[in-house]
Amino acid sequence: MKHFNTTAVCIPSKHYMVDLSERVKEIRKLVEAGKYFAINRARQYGKTTTLNALRKELESDYVVLSLDFQGLGNASFQSEESFCRGFIGLILNKYEYGLIRIPDEIVVQINHFILSRENNKFDDLMRILRRWCHRSDCPIVVMIDEVDSATNNQVFLDFLAQLRDGYISRDTEGIPAFQSVILCGVTDIKHLKRKIRSEEDSKENSPWNIASDFTIDMSLSEDGMKGMLDEYEEDHHTGMDASAIAKSIRDYTNGYPFLVSRICQLIDEEVSKTMKLSEAWTGRGIDEAVKMLLAENNTLFQSLTKNLNNYPELKAAIYSILMEGTKLSWNSQQNAIVQMQMYGLIRNDHNTVRIANRIFETMLYNLFLSDEELKNNVFSREGGLAKNIFIENGKLNMRLIMERFIETYTQVCGPLKERFAEKDGREQFLLYLKPIINGTGNYYIESQTRDQTRTDVIVDYLGQQYIIELKIWRGPRYNAEGEKQLSEYLDYWNLTTGYMLSFNFNKKKEQGVHLVHIGDKLLYEGTL
Repeated sequence: MKHFNTTAVCIPSKHYMVDLSERVKEIRKLVEAGKYFAINRARQYGKTTTLNALRKELESDYVVLSLDFQGLGNASFQSEESFCRGFIGLILNKYEYGLIRIPDEIVVQINHFILSRENNKFDDLMRILRRWCHRSDCPIVVMIDEVDSATNNQVFLDFLAQLRDGYISRDTEGIPAFQSVILCGVTDIKHLKRKIRSEEDSKENSPWNIASDFTIDMSLSEDGMKGMLDEYEEDHHTGMDASAIAKSIRDYTNGYPFLVSRICQLIDEEVSKTMKLSEAWTGRGIDEAVKMLLAENNTLFQSLTKNLNNYPELKAAIYSILMEGTKLSWNSQQNAIVQMQMYGLIRNDHNTVRIANRIFETMLYNLFLSDEELKNNVFSREGGLAKNIFIENGKLNMRLIMERFIETYTQVCGPLKERFAEKDGREQFLLYLKPIINGTGNYYIESQTRDQTRTDVIVDYLGQQYIIELKIWRGPRYNAEGEKQLSEYLDYWNLTTGYMLSFNFNKKKEQGVHLVHIGDKLLYEGTL
């Protein structure tokens, strides 16, 4: 029986996975055109699985040399000679296990290279590779995975320069070279720099500036996820609505492969322990899986937080987007934006920087809020102490939560001051709310409405959704527009009750929570 997989490569015969055939066909077009290119995507974005599928697609028409630079130790990058010997050793390993075809005369030269005590250099290595290309009965495609382990080494950049020279000579002089070279990793290899002379730091060029742009979308589509779930349904007969489940998972993950597989895996293996499988594959089951996922310290989350801690400017930029509602225009020349995209933290949404997906957004909110909780934040403490009074028959009393938050804020901070920023109110409300729903519910911020004037917080609690709009009071007309917007948003969620919390600087304001009828909707409006 197949299962969902979140470690290493996914195998179609063993794992439930999205069909990659269309993606592979698009990549094959680049290979057939003789392109050299890099597949740069964030950690656990399906790169290795894609390379494996591509290798199987190409093997009938090409000799595919599939290498993994994790097979080279640090010593292999200490010198030109050690790298050449390590690289040729990887090729020989493939040949000895029958994984690749190499002409006999080339095998003799490879063995001589390995056994030679001479200081073999790039010239010797590239000569053997050119002869192999010339003698091979099929064009040769090279795929190198996990190149990140090599990108900080000058010798690797020199090797890329050799490949580049071979590519140019192939097209200008007809000298035999690889049909295609594919480098795979997180690092944006195309923009790595190689010094022309070590004593002239200012003179640099890219050893991979011949690479074609790789623009193929590697996120998992809603249709693709439905196909995977249909296959699961054929085996388990849960009665799920595969289309609805796929849409919901896509909404949470934006198609990030690891997150998609992990949610499905948690539903199948963990959520199903607490409820029937037919119930697990519903919206409630997804909410439970998301709650479990956000509570994990998995390798993907570890990688993201490590990168934020290693690059304080990235952390500051993410904090500004999330907590302050800052709008950043997309600029592919801005180093911080390039790095955040490379690590999978952000995406380009109509030339605006957005957090990559709802899961990452909530995980990052939790990270930033935890920094405040560790300071013994009064809002977090008071929310946790009053937790039990807010839950009635398995439902949240959101009106009471707003009332008690307003009381707590007034007692702790006094009247609102003009220097108050909406991000302060958002942060303090979330700090109050988080311990109330923690362990049972989830929350996230609607990115389309998060800015300096309005924020919608969506809470999922035991299958029930609660929409809370946070905003600064800017007069009756603006408030009426906000009521209309919230009412329309409730229509989208098929809800009849919503909540609005306004931060009002007027000295004569009426503080508290009151009920307003807007058409067929009920809005509880809180004023602080």
